Amino acid sequence: MKGDAKERCKAVVVLSGGQDSAICLALAVRKHGAGRVAAITFNYGQRHALETKYAKALARHFGVARHKIVRLDFYRHLTRNALLDDGIPIARAAGAPCPTTVVEGRNALFLLAAGIWAKELGAKEIYTGVSQTDYSGYPDCRAGFIKAQQRTMRLAMEWPFKIVTPFMNMTKAEEWALADRLGILELVKEQTLTCYNGIPGAGCGNCPACKLRNAGLRAYESSLSAPMARTM
Repeated sequence: MKGDAKERCKAVVVLSGGQDSAICLALAVRKHGAGRVAAITFNYGQRHALETKYAKALARHFGVARHKIVRLDFYRHLTRNALLDDGIPIARAAGAPCPTTVVEGRNALFLLAAGIWAKELGAKEIYTGVSQTDYSGYPDCRAGFIKAQQRTMRLAMEWPFKIVTPFMNMTKAEEWALADRLGILELVKEQTLTCYNGIPGAGCGNCPACKLRNAGLRAYESSLSAPMARTM
């Protein structure tokens, strides 16, 4: 690697191809410029692997300097869930803290892998789209986990990582508003894949990811029309 390559890279974005990671990528590029941002996508055997295609398209759209796709084929040998096994229905049992789509340790593993590459590139920021406001109850989407993971990675690699979580305390409606301010509302609506059943855009409408995404969009669009309604 050339010495100046490390100096140029400022941030690595964990890019799934979904709504959250697309907006994260836009924020990182806005802050640092496309030439100083890298993206990393993980293919871990998920049933909606089509998201890799959308991640590639997003990386091209924003013109990031590097986009790496990493295979994690071992994941399905360690844990069973609805994202890794299409024989398990996507659902949330009564009283269960999370739906069957929870992939144990996924964000911890993704952030660690992203951090290894980030240090290689000389980048100190790692962007991830986790949120503890509008989410499905996943334990590795909470601020406490992110803080602990950042400290662990700093100790493990002796590198001043900063895990950037723009949406940690945002609702999905606020996230849609941010996409609109960034000028990428239509891109996020049409060219991302959030659905657990692998349907782009608005998705299937029934899985937990679609319900969160679509409810947030409806809330944001309602907020735009509310002032007009009051003046009529």
